[in-house]
Amino acid sequence: MPIRVGVIGSANMDLIAHTDLVPVAGQNVLGRDFLMAPGGKGANQAVAAARLGATVTFIGKVGADAFGEALMASLKAEGVDVGLVEVTPVVATGTALIVVDRSGENAITICPGANMMLRPENLDEISDVIEGLDVLLMQLELPMDTVMRGIALGRELKVRTIVDAGPPRGQPPAEFFNVSILSPNQAEAAALIGRPISTLRDAEAAASELMKRGAESVVLKLGEQGALMATPQGMRHFQAQKVKVVDTTGAGDAFTAALAVFVSEGLALPGAVHMANIAGALATTRSGAQPAMPTRKEIISFKGHA
Repeated sequence: MPIRVGVIGSANMDLIAHTDLVPVAGQNVLGRDFLMAPGGKGANQAVAAARLGATVTFIGKVGADAFGEALMASLKAEGVDVGLVEVTPVVATGTALIVVDRSGENAITICPGANMMLRPENLDEISDVIEGLDVLLMQLELPMDTVMRGIALGRELKVRTIVDAGPPRGQPPAEFFNVSILSPNQAEAAALIGRPISTLRDAEAAASELMKRGAESVVLKLGEQGALMATPQGMRHFQAQKVKVVDTTGAGDAFTAALAVFVSEGLALPGAVHMANIAGALATTRSGAQPAMPTRKEIISFKGHA
């Protein structure tokens, strides 16, 4: 029986420009091509989990506009249950303006729109749905008090809760760390602890501090340096998989979703991190976020290459 994944998160329409370099203030650059694709950290993770065979429920809000209609249709096409997605006429659907340079690295500006209309009381109304989940995924493209309520419900209902701490939001309340797995990237972890992370030793110190604050386990995404897993039993570094990078957009979401699915299926955390590492790498080999999410077959059959 497939595991039941709930995603409380954002849905954005991604407007992506590929250029030779990301412009700095006052600079104009010529783009090579343009792509419009469904995105949003929450919706990306929902699609990624569905492609891995999970039964996925997405909880969020979109605007009553063309972008909202397209995002709902895209989620449905991937087999994601959108029965708990509310369409609001008050504000527009969230958008993300993404510039991708020739190395595949990106710069992103998010206009959250309807995503910020998801309130804590909306989660209280569906506590019975949350209670029936195997794992609950959240990110920080929502109001912080909504994320905090989701974390609290996960604890109260004894549902494994995984929080992808992006985008960086500075210092959250102490209860934010009361999660099963906290999975920030390097910049997000630096924002949480209030100091830069430059080396693997820095990452280990950050992971240790995040566990002391309350996280049961920490899986720190380190980009080209791979990933770091920290548990009460110790730490383990996973080297990055070698692939030809096209676009890093959504790679962290593919990683987090795979981590959630495989660990909830009963795979030990080191094995789940290994599979997540592959998922994140595969997502960088294609353009866009949701279009790049890998399937279970692709992850299992992956053979790294330069």
